Amino acid sequence: MAKAVFTTKVDPAYDDLPEQRYHFPRTYLNAARGALGDWIVYYEPRRSTAHLSSSGGRQSYFATARLVDIQPDPARADHYYGYVRDYLEFDTPVPFREGSFYYERNLQKADGTTNKGRFGRAIRSIRDAEYHLILQAGFSDLAQAGWRIMERDPVETERRIVEQISRRPFRDRAFSTAVRAAYDNTCAVTGLRIINGGGRPEVQAAHIKPVAESGPDSMRNGLALSGTAHWMFDRGLISVTDDYTLLLREGAIPGHFFRIISEDRRLKVPESPALRPHPTFLEYHREHVFRIHA
Repeated sequence: MAKAVFTTKVDPAYDDLPEQRYHFPRTYLNAARGALGDWIVYYEPRRSTAHLSSSGGRQSYFATARLVDIQPDPARADHYYGYVRDYLEFDTPVPFREGSFYYERNLQKADGTTNKGRFGRAIRSIRDAEYHLILQAGFSDLAQAGWRIMERDPVETERRIVEQISRRPFRDRAFSTAVRAAYDNTCAVTGLRIINGGGRPEVQAAHIKPVAESGPDSMRNGLALSGTAHWMFDRGLISVTDDYTLLLREGAIPGHFFRIISEDRRLKVPESPALRPHPTFLEYHREHVFRIHA
């Protein structure tokens, strides 16, 4: 097994849903098989779509996951799906380089410039030490713990990091930090931004598809909500259409609540499309949480 970087765009040409699957042609099959059973890092390139003129991508590593299966695409010859579990986004996206330092050594030529040929590969293997450094840069909890690569005991380093990012408390903190930052600590339903006397935001991070139903710890599966809106959302009193229109079960919602939501009854979402709720998760909430309470 070997760790790898998987590249995916905001609006991919392939059938990617990074939280669950990665779609790729036969060209990368051996590289993907090399990472099977191990951890991967997702990278978002400069181009946000398949169009050569597109831009707006973060040019950053933004999440990690464990590659657990590879299956042929039943509808498209010579294409495959890589299926992942334990997807978790970084609370801070990590640029592929900082000054002259490259997180992937193979991306840097001997003269210090970027190896564009290597960079252009959608799947590329990385060393364990490189993976660990990316995670430390992406997760503030790991950075604050002061972890460093222990060259004399890489197995112990690997065990500790995997154990940490697999724990529910760590994942909850990372998810909450990322979602609240994406929404600027503002409730997506009411538009209220309340900071308490201790300087802590009152807004909470809510999963659209619940964790208990295999919902991923992804910003696209998250909403920043006030405590009241969170309670209503989890109990199917509120839901959201794919164009971010609020669905409200008016007969079951206190009248005063309608006075604090926006007049157009639309969800307030981040400017970046990469951070907005994904239709897959919104549909799940409408069908399995909102509808069953109708």
